[in-house]
Amino acid sequence: MVSLRDSTQSTDRPRRFGVKNKKLTQAVHRHKATSKEGVQERLFTLAFSGLVYPQIWEDPVVDIDALQLKDGERIIAIASGGCNVMSYLTAADVNVTAIDLNPAHIALNKLKRAAAKHLPNYAAFHRFFAEADASENVRAYYTYLQKYLDEDTRKYWESRDRMGRRRVGYFGKNFYKHGLLGSFIAASHALARMHGANPRKLLKAKSLEEQRAIFDRELAPLFNKRHIRWIMSKPSSLFGLGIPPSQFEELKGDKSHMAEVLYERLERLACDFDLRDNYFAWQAFGRRYATGANGPLPPYLQRENYETVKARADNVEVVHESFTEHLRESPDQSYDAYVLLDAQDWMTDEQLTDNWTQIARTCRPGGRVIFRTAGEPSILPGRIPDEILGRFDYDEEICKEFTRRDRSSIYGGFHRYTMRR
Repeated sequence: MVSLRDSTQSTDRPRRFGVKNKKLTQAVHRHKATSKEGVQERLFTLAFSGLVYPQIWEDPVVDIDALQLKDGERIIAIASGGCNVMSYLTAADVNVTAIDLNPAHIALNKLKRAAAKHLPNYAAFHRFFAEADASENVRAYYTYLQKYLDEDTRKYWESRDRMGRRRVGYFGKNFYKHGLLGSFIAASHALARMHGANPRKLLKAKSLEEQRAIFDRELAPLFNKRHIRWIMSKPSSLFGLGIPPSQFEELKGDKSHMAEVLYERLERLACDFDLRDNYFAWQAFGRRYATGANGPLPPYLQRENYETVKARADNVEVVHESFTEHLRESPDQSYDAYVLLDAQDWMTDEQLTDNWTQIARTCRPGGRVIFRTAGEPSILPGRIPDEILGRFDYDEEICKEFTRRDRSSIYGGFHRYTMRR
């Protein structure tokens, strides 16, 4: 197994800020700038250019079960907020290439890696990312982490955002209230309170029955209000979830109104999983992780996994590049697992074919590819050539089971393709 060296020795590829906007534009822009659709796409690109996900919204426990990771395997994963990338280290002694077009996510992943390695103990690590709401975190950054970060990462965390706040200060004032997703959740809470509802009340439930009762009383009626339904009908209303305009119709599927889809997804999040085991619900309804020693957390933040994550943190390489471009530069049969999140929902047929051509070339026999989709069915059949897709096995029933178990409840489908041996 090849282990990466300390980040201070510049083993990571440079962030190339000039490339970021071009690559994101290529991924999102499909219409002329003067068209209605083109305006929406460019607004999304602007919104997506900063920190989007302080926490990733794919369930790493489902990922780990689907990937069936083994010691020594190599994974390439879209990084996003980094929770899954770090959590994969708890499952096996694997090497992970964490890749993203967003430089804010690159900086966050590098910070998490450095924190796992260099914070003095679990209490400091837990305070930094699980609580993320203490002035001690800012001091810990300068005392323990700053010297182990590359220049670009330090510049990101130590510079100021549009409000004049140093970004490292987010960890002193609830990091999870920041970023595009944090702002989206805050706006949703404010809209609910304007109508006399309070999403936080759901966190007081002691059983699934109480969760259902509170949801029906506090949140369900909002979806029948005309002006809220009007807001939900606009693609821009979902930018805060990281959903581009091209994905809006995929998410809507065969429903007559987007409100129906959002109602079903929120209902599932609120009612189908016990709050004692669902940190996604705590983030959605409480805007933070649960307080207390026994609150649910991502695997990488759980006490029992701390020493493992610390020992394996060097196994993570963080790369600022497009997924397909990186695979194009990789040798044949060089990866065992691929994590695409929902990125393929953004892609044209040509981009999908290009991506899967490189996956098929770089995938070892028995390799697994997982991704999520806004709609329920897999988006691949009929969109990439059969000679490529035919090299992979797909079990529809087990994918439906993975979808059912995904506690984040945002996505319509979870999908796994396995390279035939």
